[in-house]
Amino acid sequence: MEKIRLGIIGIGNMGSGHATRIKAGNCPDFVLSAVADINPKRLEWAEKELGESVARFSTAEEMLDSKKIDACIVAVPHYDHPKYVIECLKRGIHVMCEKPAGVYTKQVREMNEEAKKHPEVVFGMMFNQRTNCVYKKMRELVQSGEYGQIRRTNWIITDWYRPQAYFDSGSWRATWSGEGGGVLLNQAPHNLDLWQWICGMPVKISAHMKFGKWHDIEVEDDVTAYCEYENGATGVFITTTGDAKGTNRFEIQLDRAKIVADYSGLSVLEFDMPEPEFSRTNTVPFGNVGAHELKIELDGQNPQHDGVLRAWGGAILRGEPLVAHGSEGIFGLTISNAMHLSAWLGKEIDLREFDEELFWSELKKRIETSKRKTNVKEQVADTSATYAGNK
Repeated sequence: MEKIRLGIIGIGNMGSGHATRIKAGNCPDFVLSAVADINPKRLEWAEKELGESVARFSTAEEMLDSKKIDACIVAVPHYDHPKYVIECLKRGIHVMCEKPAGVYTKQVREMNEEAKKHPEVVFGMMFNQRTNCVYKKMRELVQSGEYGQIRRTNWIITDWYRPQAYFDSGSWRATWSGEGGGVLLNQAPHNLDLWQWICGMPVKISAHMKFGKWHDIEVEDDVTAYCEYENGATGVFITTTGDAKGTNRFEIQLDRAKIVADYSGLSVLEFDMPEPEFSRTNTVPFGNVGAHELKIELDGQNPQHDGVLRAWGGAILRGEPLVAHGSEGIFGLTISNAMHLSAWLGKEIDLREFDEELFWSELKKRIETSKRKTNVKEQVADTSATYAGNK
């Protein structure tokens, strides 16, 4: 196989962006062969913008059974991510899943179990923020163990601002029945993934949420969560779609360093000795450990979606490593589900004993009373500006 024949299920905001980049040659291992969408208007767009060489199908199953594709990107609303990934897996079609992996861990676990049955299929997850050199280096520093144990993590990620027009661009958006959640399911999956990828999974979560606080929506648009790690370290995660000109600052305190990622890049304040040793040996009542700023060398790379797809192509054709294997999507989703369950029940959730059935039961209650919007102005928008920089 010299070129991978690619299909895309869903050519809305994300799918159309992928299609355009593939057609532009950004990912040279792929050739766009087919797209599928249940919306006739999107197929009309595909005919006009992608050309006659790209086959068009009104259902995903028709495309998957057409023998026209070797690999497929799943870019449909969240609930259907596992469904179509499984359909690809069963047909031996390499598959890339857009984030999130799904809405609830029970369905994602079923997807991952199916993936184990098809080791020949290259299954990736679209965690494009992992390609950012800032976060890659941050992970390298933390995971090396050079700076000791994590003591505290704080991430204020409030620059996921969205105006009401965004939520009014699709009837399924920001509804329990259509999207399954708000900022935690749509925007912050990137950050939840990075949080656990860099720092490891927390063991306890307690969250406070506001539902439709800043917008006319059903789901959460304001979240403040507290977590604890196995070693006793603590963390705070704050996110919203309601803060105009919001903030992105991720801070990790370790025994021998403070690491910060923000709009200026990555900074590391290295202590002259581990803080526990300093505190034990220091005799000055208001003393503080000496520290010095490190110069951190970064390669400047941040290829985002193209980087994930190029790695996926390399994995299919040459056995190269993925940016993120599809099975990894369950980790950040577990955190998200635990945050929701904590807010709904008003209590702390132990992730080591996370009750997937209870979460699904609580979510179904909200689905039953969910109402799709009727006053929407259907729009497909360019998403490229939403993942630039350190976001």
